[in-house]
Amino acid sequence: MEMTRSRAQDPNVCGVTAAVAVIDGKWKTLLLWLLESRPYRPGELRRRVPGLSEKVLTQTLREMEADGLVHREVHDVRPLKTVYSLTAFGRELSEALAPLSDWGHRRLERLAESRSVS
Repeated sequence: MEMTRSRAQDPNVCGVTAAVAVIDGKWKTLLLWLLESRPYRPGELRRRVPGLSEKVLTQTLREMEADGLVHREVHDVRPLKTVYSLTAFGRELSEALAPLSDWGHRRLERLAESRSVS
């Protein structure tokens, strides 16, 4: 994973490689998609994503924060309340991924059609 993270900062790689390095991982695109709609507390995100452990969620959100995609806000109440939201840069990435998402849905449709023909 460290190799991929370093590629996100290498000025000598293709722009697509640099972008993919930022969203690489099992959960990042799903978290990006969820955070598009509204800010979330970590517990809410965990409930929305079955199979995502607290440890991995924390690590993933920290990476996304380091990459400038999410903003972490801690409210000084007891117990402490942490909220994650997309930054403008994260929203920009999300918008850039929309055509790729559309392409992915078309690919899935083609696969389904080819299976039904077989």
